[in-house]
Amino acid sequence: MTKLILASTSPARKKLMLEAGLDFEITSPGLDEDALVFEMNPSTPKDLTQLLATAKARAVIKDHPESLVIGCDSALWFDGEILGKPLESAVAIARWKRMRGQSGELFSGHCVIDTKTNQVSQRVTSTKVFFAELTDQQIERYVRTNEPLQVAGAFTIDGMGGAFIERIEGDYHTVVGLSLVALRKMIEELGHNYQDFWR
Repeated sequence: MTKLILASTSPARKKLMLEAGLDFEITSPGLDEDALVFEMNPSTPKDLTQLLATAKARAVIKDHPESLVIGCDSALWFDGEILGKPLESAVAIARWKRMRGQSGELFSGHCVIDTKTNQVSQRVTSTKVFFAELTDQQIERYVRTNEPLQVAGAFTIDGMGGAFIERIEGDYHTVVGLSLVALRKMIEELGHNYQDFWR
């Protein structure tokens, strides 16, 4: 039986796949993302997220024979700039002060590798996100929760930050970081039945 492997340490992606009823294992890709981005220098959020999603999946395939290995990556395209994880409070605060009342486009790159056949399926999905008009105090209080620091674009839609997303145009799961529709299509493209991976 082919196994489903998620090459990600993202709690949001793990929760999403559990809620989708999928039977899967998690492994950390252990990838130096910054070094790879510096070396390859992708110029668009589509190129960036696809590069990292594919690299994450490839990083673990040797340890998972007869598996479908999933790699994912997300980034926010805002005002002509690619925004990843802010990591620091000051960066997250400054970012939210720019984003409030505006919109951006959240990109999620996906890669599924069938380690038995070495076939690869890739997709990038995007969703437009409209941010609420927050006060400085609201922004600072949100950033103090530390939630925005480790997520692309400095926000979540499935956590505390969900209250500050006025609306979206597109696929909700793309904003979480893994499009279930894209995942189903990629699994089918590789010759498998998505429903076979339900628990």
